[in-house]
This record gives sequence, C-alpha cells and structure tokens, in this order.
Amino acid sequence: MAPVKAEELVAFTPKEQYDGVDYCITSPPPWLTTVLVAFQHYLVMLGTTVIVATILVPLMGGGHVEKAIVVQTILFLAGINTLIQVHVGTRLPAVMGASLTYIYPSVAIILSPRFLVIIDPFERFVYTMRCLQGALIIAGVVQAVFGFFGIWRIFIRFLSPLAAVPFVTLSALGLFYFAFPGVAKCIEVGLPALILLLLFAEYAAHFFARGSFLFGRCSVLVTVLIVWIYAEILTAAGAYNERSHVTQFSCRADRSGLIHGAPWVRFPYPFQWGYPIFYADDIFVMIVASFVSMIESTGTLMAVTRYAGATFCPPSVLARGIGLLALTRVGSRRVIKISALFMIFFSLFAAAGLSFLQYCNLNTLRTKFILSISLFLGLSIPQYFREYEVFYVFGPVHTHSPAFNVIVNVIFSSPATVAAILAYLLDCTHTYWDGPVWKDRGFHWWEKFKDYRHDPRSEEFYSLPYGFSKYFPSF
Repeated sequence: MAPVKAEELVAFTPKEQYDGVDYCITSPPPWLTTVLVAFQHYLVMLGTTVIVATILVPLMGGGHVEKAIVVQTILFLAGINTLIQVHVGTRLPAVMGASLTYIYPSVAIILSPRFLVIIDPFERFVYTMRCLQGALIIAGVVQAVFGFFGIWRIFIRFLSPLAAVPFVTLSALGLFYFAFPGVAKCIEVGLPALILLLLFAEYAAHFFARGSFLFGRCSVLVTVLIVWIYAEILTAAGAYNERSHVTQFSCRADRSGLIHGAPWVRFPYPFQWGYPIFYADDIFVMIVASFVSMIESTGTLMAVTRYAGATFCPPSVLARGIGLLALTRVGSRRVIKISALFMIFFSLFAAAGLSFLQYCNLNTLRTKFILSISLFLGLSIPQYFREYEVFYVFGPVHTHSPAFNVIVNVIFSSPATVAAILAYLLDCTHTYWDGPVWKDRGFHWWEKFKDYRHDPRSEEFYSLPYGFSKYFPSF
C-alpha cells in the first residue's frame, strides 16, 4: 500500500447542501416518477394514520366504522396541510401527518373519569371526540400565535448547529422504542419487510440493478407490495388460526376492519361529531403537547432541508411553517411508521442531525460536553419515564392534579424535547461570551441564511409565490 500523501490528510470541507440529490427542492422529477413516488409517500404515511386511529378510537368507544372515518378525516386534513406547507409554509417537501406526540395526552383525556358515566359506546366516542376537538383548537391557536407573531423565530435565531445536533438527531432516534418492538409484534412479516427494503434500496439499486427506477425510486412501494401479498398468503393458509388474539391482530391481513367499515364516498366537514367542548385541564395538556410538537417539527424540518438539497431554513420561514401546522392540527413530522420501514426512515433523519456536526469544532471539551450530556440525558430521562409508567401505570410525577402530571410526563417523555432544552440552554449559557466559542458552535455558518439578502439560495428555496414575500420578509 502506497504511503498517504500530505495533501490527502485534509479534513472534509463542510457542505451547506448535500451532493448527489437527483431532484432537489427546485427541480421536480418527470411526471411518472412524481406520481409513483408520491403514492409511495402516501402508503408510508398511511401507516402512522392507521396506528393513531387504532390506538385511540377503541379507547373512546368507537368501532370499525368510527375508526375508518377518523382515518379518512386525518388523511383529508393531512393533504390540505401538506399543500399549505408546500405553497405558503416552509415550502419544504415534507408530508404532514398525524403526530405520535399527541397520543399520550389524548389517552390521558380519554381515560378521564368523567367519561365513565356514559354507558353507550358510541355516545362516549362522540362526547370524547368533542372534548379532544376543543382542546386541540385552543392548542392550535396558541401554536399559531407562537409561529405567526415571531415568538418561535426568536428561538431559532439563537440556535446553532451544535445545539441543533442533539434534538434533530433525537427527533428520529427518540422513537427507537417504536421500531423493532413494532416489527417483533409480527416477526414473520416485519423482519422480511425490513430485510427486503435494505436489499432493494441499498444493494439492488447500487449493485446488480444500478440505476434501476424500480429499486432506486420505488423500493418502499415494491417492498410493501411483496410483503402485503406474503401476509395475505399466510392469512389465507391459516398460519395464525391457532395463535393468540394479540398475534392475530398484528399479523392477519383481515383484522383492521377499515375496508369493511369505510364508506365509499364521504366528505369530512368541520364539527362533524358536534360542537367542541372546552375543559381547562384538557386544554393545558394539549398546549404542552403542542409545544413538544413544535420542537419535534422544527427538528424534522431541519432534517428535510438537508435531504432536499436546500440550505438552512431562515428562522422566519420555520416560524411561518410552525404557525401553519396549527391550522389543521394534524402534524408535526414527515411521518412513516409501517413498523419495518420506520427503522430505515428515521435512521436517515438521525444521520441528517449528525451531519450538522460538520459545522462544529469537535476538538473542544465544550462541544463534547454539550453533545454528550444532551444526547445521553435526552435518551435516558424519557426512558426512565416510560419504564416507570410501565411498572406503576402512572408517571414519576404523580400529584393531586392529573393535568399537571400529564403535562410534566409529556415533556419529559419526548427525547427530542429533553435534548433540545438541555442543548439549547447549555449552548446559550456555558462560556457563551468567549470569542472563539461563536465559531466553535458553528453559528457563523448559518448566520448568512437568516436573511434573503445575504444568500440568493435562501430566496430561491423559501420565498413565497405570487410576490407574497414582500409582505412576509425573512428576518
């Protein structure tokens, strides 16, 4: 082996945009590719929507029909929210969907003793849904205020790459407890799906089928199709007839009840379950969940900027997107949770978070301290809260105020939120005034993207259509 030349021993140069992105944020693919990949996104996002409805609707007293209507409503509003985000929000190619952040507070509201007096399951479902609507409406208003009045922009303006690494990374890695446990619920279907996706996306597309449209662009679509047929064969062959009810629910291809329960044509409309009901405790719980959602949304949108081949998103644009998220109350992240695919997708988002390290000086103890403490406690504290709840049914905070208990448990059960709080506070307070620290934390790399005038790419990627940018400038 030849000796390494001195000129080769040079650190990699930080890059503001990813190389190798075939279709970036301003260069759309051909129509056939667009339609197929869009349908692939829809299939992947459908997994999260069904999971959320499957968890919440039965607890509320609803059956297959109600679950199908909830799924339909979420999908309808997700489509509207995605169109709004793409046109007048952040303008990033992010699909908006049902957020897992709201499951915990929603379950806490659903299990409230005041609903136990309602005997009829359908009446309990309707009444509970009206209470959830009321809480979500007020939480949405608060989030809109944070976004449109520039409060969230202040948070983003002081965010450096160093502080962004932990919470962008844990926006993905923080969901590790959903990943393989979800696959293991039906290992004979989930594990083949995971292996096939790896083979198609990473090996087939780069080795024996290099440049293949089928494997390079539609690996998820091909995997879902093959695994669904495989699951149907196992179901029809009676592979689960003697298994437990839990296994049958997770593995059989005929147990969701959505196809039989869904109406052929139905148009969702406002207050379709009745006028909202407002309870103070429910509202406070949802406002806190909305705050957690804003942090996780910001981390996800920052990851999307990397994979879309865009530059850092200006603070005013991120705040605008956060405000628009509140309009339909359906999303905090680009969602994909068909369990086997979930692991692949969020591992990529974690990589996007780690890529911000290229802007930081990793040779200082300050950088290592902030990264290590925020990543370690960002995973450790939420894990403690989850394990405590598994053993004792309630969280570590157990006062006489159920609303306060849920508020604290929601905040500290989110890895991204814990990591964001720690990293942001440490980065903005620990020797912040020292001159070299400004460069060590990578702040100077993002400074020029905070105004359209400093870099023409910011205006190209994030300016509003139809000349609206003059009414909503970046600052």
